[in-house]
Amino acid sequence: MSFRPPRPSLLARLPWWLLAIGLLLVLVFWSIMANETYAGIFRKVSAGILTTLWVTAVAFVAATVLGLVVALARTSRFRLLREAATFYVELIRGIPVLVFLFYVAFVAGPALVVAYNWVFAYPIEWGWMGTMTVRNFDYVWRAILALTICYSAFIAEIFRAGIEAVGRGQVEAARSLGLSRLQCFRLVIMPQALRTILPPLGNDFVAMIKDSALVSALGVADITQLGYLHASGSFQYFETYNVIAFLYLTLTISLSLLVRWLETALARKDRA
Repeated sequence: MSFRPPRPSLLARLPWWLLAIGLLLVLVFWSIMANETYAGIFRKVSAGILTTLWVTAVAFVAATVLGLVVALARTSRFRLLREAATFYVELIRGIPVLVFLFYVAFVAGPALVVAYNWVFAYPIEWGWMGTMTVRNFDYVWRAILALTICYSAFIAEIFRAGIEAVGRGQVEAARSLGLSRLQCFRLVIMPQALRTILPPLGNDFVAMIKDSALVSALGVADITQLGYLHASGSFQYFETYNVIAFLYLTLTISLSLLVRWLETALARKDRA
């Protein structure tokens, strides 16, 4: 009869760092709700949570799709595609996010409007479509476009590392069984690469939540922008930025725990 060691208790398995952060968040939230000044700031600033999550979610999904396309080009057997994808990745990764945000908002954005009016010149002239102006290109979508392009370069490298981590022998075996390139990617490469790319992909999502604060520089009404406006009018900088830090910490910790849970679920599925 085999001996099984006793399973550790829930308290023993609970990370101390998580317990400490959870206790800190509870205490801070209680302090905010118990103080009239903090509670008022919290109500005003928390109105930007949906904007923050909306900008981050849309930009991250778009960046993931674009990053996967770039990663496939990076691993392509055609040199032209590889060189073009490498040029894109190295160029975008070398530009700070805030600089690129301003570039898209004030340079690329107006240029896209001009390009739109030029491409659809005949439908506009015939009255089928309306002329687009710079004001029609909302700053929220400019911010989403900038975050999408910036993060797609980093996500492309994550996908490339995951794809190249799959042994070439498995790919050749799948091809020898008659699987097409698409079937080989969908059934052999991607399921295995997913285990490799999930942790860094989750980290990038958490990083984008924090970098989304940069869109406040364009006047987008996210958490940071609403906090800045309140602090500028009331001069309650200490209280306001305490609340802002609390909201971002709550969002990032929650998402980090979700990513850890997904990693654990995938590992458990592999062992089953």
